[in-house]
Amino acid sequence: MPSIFNVLSDVMVTIWGYELSYLEFVAVLASFIGVALGITGKRITWPWWAISSVLYGVLFMQWELYASAALQIVFIIAAVVGWFGWEPTGAKPGALKNIHRAYVVIAIILATLALAPLLKSWGAASTYADAILFFGSLTAQILMVYEKYENWVLWLVVDAGYVALYASQDLPFTSVLYITFTILAAMGWSKWYGAHRSAIRSL
Repeated sequence: MPSIFNVLSDVMVTIWGYELSYLEFVAVLASFIGVALGITGKRITWPWWAISSVLYGVLFMQWELYASAALQIVFIIAAVVGWFGWEPTGAKPGALKNIHRAYVVIAIILATLALAPLLKSWGAASTYADAILFFGSLTAQILMVYEKYENWVLWLVVDAGYVALYASQDLPFTSVLYITFTILAAMGWSKWYGAHRSAIRSL
């Protein structure tokens, strides 16, 4: 009896020669809903993050993007933490100190230099690009859980990088999704930063 993921892996439609599976389509839809809800700061964003992470975890394993696949596990954990960590009314955006922003950049670079050779030895389809985007995404997700508006700044950079990565792997549908994510990240940055500034002025 075929598993649910085998059924979802069937081709739903062929677009300009690209075979879009039911699995990728549902993953894209769930991801879009999750990110869009994240912009508003609604706590309901987290179940959608978890659903999309499970689906994309399977897809990334199929595409041999191992760092991206492993990242989905982190996203699922973050979704649980975010759900219980955010208040029912939603996120209250805050800001990092400048020294902490510097620590974040240095940590991402050092971690990338450590992971990329491992990915290469495992035969991953991408090494340094996948590694730096992995740690950038990980950091952005952690900052989102802790309600720091800088998460959207990092997502903006990371999503733009993923557009290039997935395009290089001949994954046009997911590339288009990440173009949309890049735009949504810019919107999230504007909305969360505005909420943070308003909170400061009201003190």
